[in-house]
Amino acid sequence: MKKIVCFMLIVCLSAMYRPTVYAVEEGAKKEETLAPYFFIPGADPSVDRLPLKGTEVQTSISGIIAETYVTQTYANEGARPINASYVFPASTKVSVHGMTMQIGGQKIRAVIKEKEEAKQEFKDAKNEGKNASLLEEKRANVFTMDVANIMPGDVVRIELHYTEMVEVSEGICRFVFPTVTGPRYAGTVSETDRIEGDWVESPYLEEGIDPDSTYDITVNLSAGVPIADLASRTHDVGIEWKKNSEAKVTLSDSGDYAGNRDFILEYRMNGEELASGLMLYEGEEENFFLLTVQPPARFEPKEIVPREYLFVLDVSGSMNGYPLETAKELIRNMVGNLRETDCFNVFLFSDVVSEMSLKSVAATEENIRCALDLIDMQEGGGGTELAAALDEALQSPAPEDAARSVVVITDGYIYDEEEIFQRVRDSLGEADFFSFGIGSSVNRSLMEGIAGVGMGETFIVTGEEEAEETAKRFRTYIEAPVLTDIQVSFEGFDVYDTEPSGVPSLYAQKPVVLFGKWRGAPEGTIRVAGRTGDSDYVQEIEVSETEPSKENEAIRYLWARKKVEALTAYGYAAADERTKAEITKIGLAHNMVTPYTSFVAVAETVRNPERESTDVDQPLPLPQGVSNYAVGGYLFGAEPGEVLLAVLAVLALLTGAVRRRTV
Repeated sequence: MKKIVCFMLIVCLSAMYRPTVYAVEEGAKKEETLAPYFFIPGADPSVDRLPLKGTEVQTSISGIIAETYVTQTYANEGARPINASYVFPASTKVSVHGMTMQIGGQKIRAVIKEKEEAKQEFKDAKNEGKNASLLEEKRANVFTMDVANIMPGDVVRIELHYTEMVEVSEGICRFVFPTVTGPRYAGTVSETDRIEGDWVESPYLEEGIDPDSTYDITVNLSAGVPIADLASRTHDVGIEWKKNSEAKVTLSDSGDYAGNRDFILEYRMNGEELASGLMLYEGEEENFFLLTVQPPARFEPKEIVPREYLFVLDVSGSMNGYPLETAKELIRNMVGNLRETDCFNVFLFSDVVSEMSLKSVAATEENIRCALDLIDMQEGGGGTELAAALDEALQSPAPEDAARSVVVITDGYIYDEEEIFQRVRDSLGEADFFSFGIGSSVNRSLMEGIAGVGMGETFIVTGEEEAEETAKRFRTYIEAPVLTDIQVSFEGFDVYDTEPSGVPSLYAQKPVVLFGKWRGAPEGTIRVAGRTGDSDYVQEIEVSETEPSKENEAIRYLWARKKVEALTAYGYAAADERTKAEITKIGLAHNMVTPYTSFVAVAETVRNPERESTDVDQPLPLPQGVSNYAVGGYLFGAEPGEVLLAVLAVLALLTGAVRRRTV
């Protein structure tokens, strides 16, 4: 009887969605919701609707610090002046601290200014008919570029300068360069939010259509020690070895458009462990340091406490197709390998939230099979109401003798990340949070924020072939953290403004990274202590053994980015004036783009004396593997023939096997 109820329940939940996709005329705005729309070529051939002609990425990696120059080339091949607007992503930890604009023989270095001042200067220049460009941060990993008065025949080159740290985990160094911003589900938003975040109303090309523009990526890697296993699992690359510790990586297939998925480059240090170390920079007014400490080897736990796993799975429109199939394979590996002492529940969300059970159930063979059958029937459709799904999961009854872990599985294509972070903050102490980003261009800001606020770990899964290994890593991490109760102290070394202020437990075997400022002489001892299993762990570093170097100037930009991240709670600042003022001060002092500081470049020559121009939003490609359902999606609606299924769903609800809530 239970098997019949489970089967009927799965059929009912899957059948109550019907697909609808909308396309909006270019330039039109949706009245009721803030949402992306499909690009439809305009009827006016005199206006160039695709002004971005190429993107060139040049990255140099030295040790664990990456410096990137991104050059965007805009051209007006139409017959009328245009103003181009372009939305593009970056790493969540990138510091953008340089910008230049080149048009004709003139090269103009952009100036960092308070956000509203920069916007007004750009607007004035635009109205006066001058060439101008404006770079704004909309999210920690989303930026907009506006270029004014591109005249017919003009070619404009905008160069941006980034600095960031390379991610290191389990002995693998991983450089990630996001290339496209995926469509964001915003639901219904207020007029205030609409004005502040209208970048979400972006045009997208339909599935399978790539832009005519070019996208080129080159990485020059200098590791300092021999490199092994250098490869990209996202792009076909050519590798030119200069010596065993240096290599040049380029895209090998010019016909394969590179700008529709994250570029991921991975390498190992040829059996060498990354050493713990200290880097010092002595500036004119302030001194900065960067500390990296390698954790001990992972221990084998003697006892594994029972755990409750709440799997929160995204089945919205943007997950339709390959992302959802990848998520299914991932959760199949996680749920299918639970211990008998564990319990679990599954929450599916799109426009509605569905629970497998009123409360978590034992990880028996029958319950696992029912969960997998339920998941297998999902196709993907509707909006992305993650906040409602977290509410349902966190409000479910918790077992007394099991540690609760919330596992969020999504591509992260939502607008209001702060709402999610608040849910996580409110539940600290009650659960650990782990995030799994699914897809070729996930919203890493959301995924990293969930795990960062929730004291957990982030996993990015780009394809089904990674699902089994990722699930295995997750179980290893959660059962045996590498280092807990981490404390960093300074003896005889005068430090201040350290970031992060507290170091969370290490689940993955990756270095403890600490930024800060120092006064006086570089001397004394830094002591890092913690617990590994049932043993104490201590590592000490003598400061006097490290000489300050002018070549370490990038540390100050990395510190500034980390400080802003802390002040804004992973990119979303509280609306108090004190916080805004502090972030603005950091941006201006470090020549860095923040939520409240922007780069603006203005040419003095009036190029468009008629002062008539057309605004053009550069359309974006859909990320690789993301279907048209991400723009619009599935709408819930009960046709007459679906009434019977609805009745059956109510019967299923009465069995207590599942709950379904319309958002």
